Amino acid sequence: MRFSIVTAFQPTEHLIPLARAADELGYHAISVPDHVVDLEELRTPYPYTPDGARRWDIDAEWPDPWVLIGALAAVTTRVRFFTSIYVAAMRNPFQVAKTVGTAAVLSGDRVSLGVGIGWCEEEFELLEQDFRTRGKRTDEGLALMKALWEPGFTEFEGTFYSAPRLKMNPSPSAPIPILIGGLSEIAFRRAARHDGWVGDIYTVEEACGHARRLQEIRAEVGAEGPFEIITALSDAFLPEHFATARDAGITEVWTMPWAYYSGLEATLDQKLDGMRRFAEDVMAPAAG
Repeated sequence: MRFSIVTAFQPTEHLIPLARAADELGYHAISVPDHVVDLEELRTPYPYTPDGARRWDIDAEWPDPWVLIGALAAVTTRVRFFTSIYVAAMRNPFQVAKTVGTAAVLSGDRVSLGVGIGWCEEEFELLEQDFRTRGKRTDEGLALMKALWEPGFTEFEGTFYSAPRLKMNPSPSAPIPILIGGLSEIAFRRAARHDGWVGDIYTVEEACGHARRLQEIRAEVGAEGPFEIITALSDAFLPEHFATARDAGITEVWTMPWAYYSGLEATLDQKLDGMRRFAEDVMAPAAG
């Protein structure tokens, strides 16, 4: 079982100290969220709360994920980074491929691209991208990105995107893992075609059920090889709770470990202390 630090809704000035601590304490990765803007009023309900309200304050900070990953990679040596979740279909896939590929090169291949189709129609409108075709464009865009990350010349012809014979340098020296977010059956099947799935916040029982369904789908489509299942657990507190999740196939838990000790409104010092205590109280026993 591995553990990741969630950076969502944290003050931007806390992020470099948190990344350094994660690197030193043995956390596996740092997750980075994505929103370009936060509109005061929304037509689109947020899909992960019962009443459709956003779960963050309107003053929450959303630094650009790839600029942030570049900055955090520069002050760390081993911790990985993944987006949770990057809405690639709001952007041109050539620009996404360039940005993510460059981050992979500069970080020493420590990045994974976590992708979802997005939920906020108004944000798509602001970025001048079609909301209705976002699922199909996500699938095609990921295929294009994989081709662009390969060394040497490539060309591509799709329904939404095409590329004449070209190169995109520098090329990552290893494949960039692609992780898929979303709770629908379509999202699970999209994840099964790639390298992993990133969930939201679930009980251990719910998360184990999702892990089993993902494994069933992978068996149905004949998928082989490593597959990441990353999620947050709302009712896991003790090493044995995390062991239950591990045994069900969950490979990584993303968490704000300071919340166990000081609450979500912790100071920076409390966050760093909480990360240390969680590493001793949970991560070490979970690792055996």
